[in-house]
Amino acid sequence: MERWPYSCAWLLVASRALLQMLRSDLRLSRALLGALAMLALLDWLCRRLLPTLPGVAVVACAGWLVLSRLARRPRLPVAGKVVFITGCDSGFGKETAKRLDAMGFTVLATVLDPEGKGARELRASCSSRLTLLQMDLTKPGDITRALELTKAQTTRSGLWGLVNNAGYNDIVADVELSPVATFRSCMEINFFGALELTKGLLPLLRRSRGRIVTVGSPAGDMPYPCLAAYGASKAAMALLMDTFRSELLPWGVKVSVIQPGCFKTAPMEDPGLWERRKRLLVASLPGELLQAYGEDYIEHTHGQFLRTLRLAVADLSPVVEAITDALLAARPQGRYYPGRGLGLMYFIHYYLPEGMRRRFLQEFFISHPLPRALRPPALTQSQPKSQ
Repeated sequence: MERWPYSCAWLLVASRALLQMLRSDLRLSRALLGALAMLALLDWLCRRLLPTLPGVAVVACAGWLVLSRLARRPRLPVAGKVVFITGCDSGFGKETAKRLDAMGFTVLATVLDPEGKGARELRASCSSRLTLLQMDLTKPGDITRALELTKAQTTRSGLWGLVNNAGYNDIVADVELSPVATFRSCMEINFFGALELTKGLLPLLRRSRGRIVTVGSPAGDMPYPCLAAYGASKAAMALLMDTFRSELLPWGVKVSVIQPGCFKTAPMEDPGLWERRKRLLVASLPGELLQAYGEDYIEHTHGQFLRTLRLAVADLSPVVEAITDALLAARPQGRYYPGRGLGLMYFIHYYLPEGMRRRFLQEFFISHPLPRALRPPALTQSQPKSQ
């Protein structure tokens, strides 16, 4: 008797999936196949752990929610829309500018170096609708000039969207080993600069009932080892965007935060850059602090980080697609999580004990050895001296 109710639940899910495919609201993809596999696992658990009626209800509701989540949401027309994107020299910003330009947006793209490789690539590959603006978020004069140019260029069209993409991090180290100046630099670019720009563009965005999209990081939600300066700035920015989402609701402005996984952006492609930064860190540390931790401790951390760089995903399209959806979906999500393994990471972070969360992040990102001062004397003597 138990099989028939569960079969009816699956028939309901299959019927909705078929209907969505016929309407082109759903496509066969790895995400759909993965969701169906998880739903089958849930079915197996419900049959063994729950009475029939509650179990069937759980499977049917879960299937309905999964299909709703995977359905392509209606999108707004592109024609006439202007979007301002920061940090387009490389990575997510550059690829998003190219994608939106190809879709027909008028794109205002900021770069640090108007004659750099990224700027040249944008000029060569994009239409005349794309305008490059030089802007450094640490310089108020640059922000003011970019705001004035944007207002002048959007007098008739209005400004539909702002994509806060520009970000900065120059160190991977424990908090005690990280200079306070690094925390200030991260906050200046990732938070204060983006805040000043967003506030300056808000009158235009309110007028158009437009969109604010900010590229954050899971490091702003979880205590990633050795990313405290970067993570703290991203956490501040995510909270600011959550506040904007609430406060701008009456104005019709929708706010989204993109939390990407590990992708191969420009800083992730240059191990030599991180090697130079590691040497500068070691050279700048007080002798007592370097003795307490040990140079081999810093070398080990650096090696673990380089291992993570090798695992970064080269295809940036999931992040570009999330940004595009946040700009055009009739009902955009408040948070997007493009990238492999993020669902598992957030599940562990929110639902498992603190010790397991810490261990998982260490295994996934950086696993520390004991600092030199905490090692047993015999172990310390047996360690090879750092060169």
